[in-house]
Amino acid sequence: MEEHPHSSGDAKWKHDGVRVIPGDQLDPNVPSTPGMDRKAAITFARVGAQKLWAGTVTIHPNAKTGAHHHGHLESVIYVVKGRARMRWGERLEFTAEAGPGDFIYVPPYVPHQEINASPTEVLECVLCRSDGQAVAINLPIEPVEKPEQVLWVDPTHPHGGV
Repeated sequence: MEEHPHSSGDAKWKHDGVRVIPGDQLDPNVPSTPGMDRKAAITFARVGAQKLWAGTVTIHPNAKTGAHHHGHLESVIYVVKGRARMRWGERLEFTAEAGPGDFIYVPPYVPHQEINASPTEVLECVLCRSDGQAVAINLPIEPVEKPEQVLWVDPTHPHGGV
């Protein structure tokens, strides 16, 4: 059996072992997009995660992002409530929808647009990314579905981008 670096004492396991992050203690101080409220659960700062980020996103009715990709990151979105529409491709020419219980996988560098397909209901999702850094690269693609005042606001784009 491979020895873990903390195997020399029970005291280290107590603080460096499994972590439970209660749903009512998620961190709202993360980059968000107007119309999309993100909250972090698993990050380097919160639990020491080295290779992933996980949290929630609540997307307001009819909210849409501009065209973007997340660089080298892989993303997984799990739909809890509502209806998600994803557009992707060089001109966002492909589309798919997902509902409660469905998973969405977004590979690295894939241009895409995230959309709440409902004009009246919120979309609630769990989001996981393959790195702890916030990467959102806005693209000069004319989206098929025009964003409604939804700009990416993150450390890379502090004043927002389409």
